Amino acid sequence: MLTDTSIELRSPKASLAMRAITWLMSKRTPVFPHDPAGFEEMMASRTKPKDAPMPAKFEGAFTVERRTIEGREVVTLHPKSGPAEWHMLYFHGGGFVLPMFKEHWPLAAQLVQQAGVSITLPLYDVVPEASASGQDALADATFAALAAKHDPSRIVLCGDSAGGHMALSLAVRLAAAGGPQPGKLALFAPWLDVTMADPAIAAIEPHDIMLKIGTLRACGKMFAEDRDPASPECSPLFLPPDALATLPPTRIWTGRHDLFIVDSRSFTGRLRDAGVDAKLYEYEACPHVFMAITPTREAKDVFALMKEFLAQD
Repeated sequence: MLTDTSIELRSPKASLAMRAITWLMSKRTPVFPHDPAGFEEMMASRTKPKDAPMPAKFEGAFTVERRTIEGREVVTLHPKSGPAEWHMLYFHGGGFVLPMFKEHWPLAAQLVQQAGVSITLPLYDVVPEASASGQDALADATFAALAAKHDPSRIVLCGDSAGGHMALSLAVRLAAAGGPQPGKLALFAPWLDVTMADPAIAAIEPHDIMLKIGTLRACGKMFAEDRDPASPECSPLFLPPDALATLPPTRIWTGRHDLFIVDSRSFTGRLRDAGVDAKLYEYEACPHVFMAITPTREAKDVFALMKEFLAQD
């Protein structure tokens, strides 16, 4: 269950920068249409989207490695000083259906520079042009490649939104397989239940400028394909206690103006009940994946907490 040691409000009031940027974001065309019909029309009429290219300046700021795994490009950023002690395997968000956003690259850069990690980013194929099983295969193969070269206990799995789901699901599969295990799990506003079943989420919806319940349910059905969207495979919020107990120390960061805050709270409680070292950090009036707004006080706090988390034995 949730206790005073498992949940912490890190920011009781949004910073001026966060409020200003969130206001500007609210005036833009949303990434996901705010109704299911609009989402389905967008998906039916689109051409296959492309990943945002890595900024050219990264070549000078980091040691950049590129490789092909499972037919997809996988990019690694190391500090200029060389590979870091901790290696982060990071899965970008986008509802499983959108590719790498341009905002993900500065977020990755800050994780290297502020949290002191090397970071590997698989540029996975998206649904429905590809399958969720193909995304999982790339995740599995990328972890195996990293674990062959880097101490698995010094690999942290991380991701935002749907990418947080992917990181968590990878951790569960690795535990079930019984092979090398990651040392830690770090989730940014993870999408934990693609059915959005908790009625408490409705109270958050008017405050979320990016996500809407109906659109997410439609997206979740597309991701699930012929699987039950409410199954633990598709919605890890419903993982049984014995599966949860296999997970490594876990930290979650979510804004309070994010639909996923409700399930983040529930999941943190379930992790604690299963005996996992888990903690949720909340930020008042912050939107979905607010840590990608990297200049803000709140984002900098996330990076500092990540560094602290990785320093703990």
